[in-house]
Amino acid sequence: MTDVRALLDEHPVLDGHNDLLWALRERVGYDFARAELTDTEACRAHGLHTDLPRARAGGLGAQFWSVYVPSTLAPAEVLTATLEQVDAGHAMLARYADRLAPATGVADVERAWAQGRLASLMGAEGGHQIGGSLGTLRMLHRLGVRYLTLTHNDNVAWADSATDEPVLGGLSDFGREVVREMNRIGMLVDLSHVSDGTMRDALDTTSVPVIFSHSSARAVTEHPRNVPDDVLARLPHNGGVCMVTFVPRFVSNAVAQWDEEVQRAALAEGIRHTDLTAYHPFQSAYAATHPEPVSTLADVVAHLEHVREVAGIEHVGLGGDYDGVETLPAGLDDVTGYPRLLQALADRGWSRDDLAALTCRNVLRAMGDAGLS
Repeated sequence: MTDVRALLDEHPVLDGHNDLLWALRERVGYDFARAELTDTEACRAHGLHTDLPRARAGGLGAQFWSVYVPSTLAPAEVLTATLEQVDAGHAMLARYADRLAPATGVADVERAWAQGRLASLMGAEGGHQIGGSLGTLRMLHRLGVRYLTLTHNDNVAWADSATDEPVLGGLSDFGREVVREMNRIGMLVDLSHVSDGTMRDALDTTSVPVIFSHSSARAVTEHPRNVPDDVLARLPHNGGVCMVTFVPRFVSNAVAQWDEEVQRAALAEGIRHTDLTAYHPFQSAYAATHPEPVSTLADVVAHLEHVREVAGIEHVGLGGDYDGVETLPAGLDDVTGYPRLLQALADRGWSRDDLAALTCRNVLRAMGDAGLS
């Protein structure tokens, strides 16, 4: 029987997506004295899923912290907000330097583990953040950002989003240029949030592995944010990784149907579900009288097993989306949940090597092959 705690000591979780930085901005204005990340109770008081003691308890060894800004911001505000997010990431690293280590590649991650620190990487969550400029893309790379999600909830001029009306059918010529430039400079192409056409065009264009930083399986839960089987089946040739997320509406059919109801009710009030600043408060109010169904750890297990079946064990990872959603599956309520998930997989016959591939080895391989050495 696999000893999950011993496994995590040797192969810690490298999670693809955590929205702590935006949550800190929204709830405490980046004031770490108010949400002290070494104080679990203080962080819980602010509704945070993540802090440093809980991360250690959960076996989290490396994290792509999301450099997220809403795609609904005015273009003039996007770059400022993006740089503020990057700055907050660097401030967090400086404040907790004894526990966090900056990382931009595989060697940094492994060095952080040898030092007993949590490796901290950054990924930008939306092509709107480069403002149509390859120079901006390169500058984000110089500031330490190591993936770009090609879209967020809305289309950009050069790529279609999964949750917007298709315009291009995938990538434009400039969109393909963005992918090629990311390949050249050593920046992961993240295909979470993008349309099926954008997924396929990106896979046709890239010369190195892609990732899905926080997406699950469409065949298990019918949601446009999930990955269809034909795309999963291309990952072995590409070398990429689908990092399965824990977002309830992406992993539970009951929650997905409930969320469709909320979206219709919100639209009747003039609120688009892609406008998260307005939609999340509406969703919370709606849930007070129309409770959200409960999703479970078993729902996430079903997605992991499907991705493993279609793409192969070498192409599955974890991207929880902690602090980016209001609710989480029972058993995965915060970053202490990873060992429970791994134990459930071990109980279903996943070997120690399978679990090591899932927690970090697949993503580290893809990072190395994409030039993040």
